[in-house]
Amino acid sequence: MSLPSARILLAAIQSQGFEPPPERPASSVDPNYFELLERNSHIIYPALAILVLGLVSLAILQAARAQEMDGAVKAEFKKLIIEELRRFPAGLETPLLAESTGLERGKLVRLLGQMEQEGLLLSHHTTKHQTVWCVKGVGGKKRY
Repeated sequence: MSLPSARILLAAIQSQGFEPPPERPASSVDPNYFELLERNSHIIYPALAILVLGLVSLAILQAARAQEMDGAVKAEFKKLIIEELRRFPAGLETPLLAESTGLERGKLVRLLGQMEQEGLLLSHHTTKHQTVWCVKGVGGKKRY
């Protein structure tokens, strides 16, 4: 059947009140869709798993960055830590230092680690498995 004759037939059907059913869009219930998934499942599902893992790790990194302090706040806390440790030449344990500075323990430990890498502080561990922090050159245990 040629294209003009198909149009004439369609016009005749519509003139009698019959309308052809509307064209259905391809949907997820189409058998071809399931066949595509079944044929390529060894590619699709691992790719989805990698995508999900990537998104989760990105969210974890974003959360860690959100907890970081900006430079001015960090400098203020470093100053407060140094002042507090100078008051106690023998050094302070991490829980006492967290209590006296009002800083969360996790953030304090990260900040103390940075200060130790910068050469401002020294640390040693006690027999109670606590870390004692002291200002370099003021007191505490000497390291050679």
